[in-house]
Amino acid sequence: MTAEHHQGASADRAADLDAARLLLARMGITAEDLISEPVAQPLLPTFAEYIPVVSDAVSDGTRRVYTSYWNRILEHWGHRRLDEPTPSQIKHLVEHIKTNVVARRNARGGRSAGEHLIAALRCVYRHAEDDELIDSANNPARKVAKPPRLPSTRRAVAGDRLAEINHTAATTGNDPALDTLLLRLHTETACRRGGALALRPQDLDPAQCLIFLREKGETVRWQPVSPTLMAHLQQHAHDRHAPRDGQLLRYRNGQPITSRRYDHLWTRLGKHLPWVATQQISTHWLRHTTLTWVERNFGYAVARAYAGHSDHGSDAGTTTTYVRASINEVAAALAALTDEPHPLT
Repeated sequence: MTAEHHQGASADRAADLDAARLLLARMGITAEDLISEPVAQPLLPTFAEYIPVVSDAVSDGTRRVYTSYWNRILEHWGHRRLDEPTPSQIKHLVEHIKTNVVARRNARGGRSAGEHLIAALRCVYRHAEDDELIDSANNPARKVAKPPRLPSTRRAVAGDRLAEINHTAATTGNDPALDTLLLRLHTETACRRGGALALRPQDLDPAQCLIFLREKGETVRWQPVSPTLMAHLQQHAHDRHAPRDGQLLRYRNGQPITSRRYDHLWTRLGKHLPWVATQQISTHWLRHTTLTWVERNFGYAVARAYAGHSDHGSDAGTTTTYVRASINEVAAALAALTDEPHPLT
């Protein structure tokens, strides 16, 4: 910039400052007033106003997990605005929820309730950040750490115990065909309950013995199944009149099952097999059982693919990029598990 240009820019700036001073003087405002007077901010919505907005924006799975905790927040803070609670007050609410949680036989001091409450609050404030209602520096939920998660008490079920479970399911209850199908589906695929409940007839590929699973976190995958299981899934859909694009697993009257069927199944099994009730065995134990066997016999990469774990999760290391197993390797593990040949092997 030449000296003439620099002098011209300085003159223009001086003129702008003189004009600003004149305008402020006519308005009776000093520069100190601009610094000392806080800028009026619009009022933030209350929790009662904003939580329904967040609930409508999240997935069905997220809503199902967080709704009971959002209700607790509404119960205590429904009238408060988002910028009112402090990190200390959030910690106090967490401790209150942990102390007053409904005690179950497998309770662990309310740690899970505290963790889920913080996660539910973070979900609300994350949407508030996205909507530019608050900034990250003023997000109190970011400043409260979740309680460290304790190691799971679930483990693989021994072979003879698993045989007892299947035998009892097949010889008791009002729908042994449904219950044994559920147990075999989860044992073969290591899928979660949500994946089984979301299964549709159109998700079956009989030619390649694959089923399309949609599970938590909106993850999807094609999972190999044995020819025997595929035949039973098709027969079940036909006999119970499951529409092609509707839920596959149904009661005898054609109504789709819900997670309550699982609850009733394990309650019944616990009455016949006391060790099931004592150890709080559930469907997720079948997932542990299958994935443990796959990992021991076919390695970590195949077990990871078998489980449908994402490469983007917090437990995914850089190495998983290079040791990702193929669907053919998963099918080979399944064939060994079921002792049935699979088309993809």
